[in-house]
Formats: sequence, C-alpha cells, structure tokens
Amino acid sequence: MFPNLRQYLYPMPLARASLSRRLAALFIDWMIATFTGALFYPLFASSLEPSLVRVGIFILEVGLLTALTGASIGKRILGLRVLSYPDQLFITPGSAFLRTFLLALVIPPLVQDEEGRGLHDRFTKSQVVRIKS
Repeated sequence: MFPNLRQYLYPMPLARASLSRRLAALFIDWMIATFTGALFYPLFASSLEPSLVRVGIFILEVGLLTALTGASIGKRILGLRVLSYPDQLFITPGSAFLRTFLLALVIPPLVQDEEGRGLHDRFTKSQVVRIKS
C-alpha cells in the first residue's frame, strides 16, 4: 500500500561527522555570536559582561536552531545535523539546550570516546552526522 514507508520508518544510518567539520561549524557559530554581540558591546571589549553576552547569544542561537531544525547555522552550512544516538531521530528541545550549554563549557567536547562523541553528546544521547558531503 505504501511502498516507500519503510525508508521513512527505518532510515539508513548516516555517517559520523568528522572532527574538522564539527570544529569549522563551531567556529562559524561562534563568529555569528561574536558579531551579534558586537551590536550591543564593542567587538574587542575585554570585561566580563560582553563575554557573557556572547556566550549567552551562542547558547540561544545554537540551542534554539538545533532544537527546531536539528542544526545550527554553522552545521547547516557544512551539511551536519544533530540526531539522537543510536536511533538517529531528532533530539528533544531540552536535550538540544543542555547539549549546547555543555558545549559552551568547553571541557565536555574535548573529552571524546572511541566513536568521536564528546561528553556533551554522550550525556544527551546525541551525535553529529553528515547529511551531505
């Protein structure tokens, strides 16, 4: 009756994203947060408040877009998406914001397992996959 229904219910596993692509996406997202923060504070302000505003903008931008679309702007440009692990479905909004908050702490992404998933991915049961090459 529905010949293509199986491909939507049981999608093929997607390839894990490389570290270089994930770092490039992080760089793009951080630059967006930095220049958005520059609308409120000078770009090279060295006090604590502008830095916290940049981190807040980063968490809001990446968390919101990951929750709504599965990818931030940087990930979308580079053809990446954040999905649940191991079933590769969309992650919940709570997981997206928690993952982004842990990413902003810097240490969790630096500690990776043999599959290349950081502590922030393991804690939220997520993974970054490549959706286009």
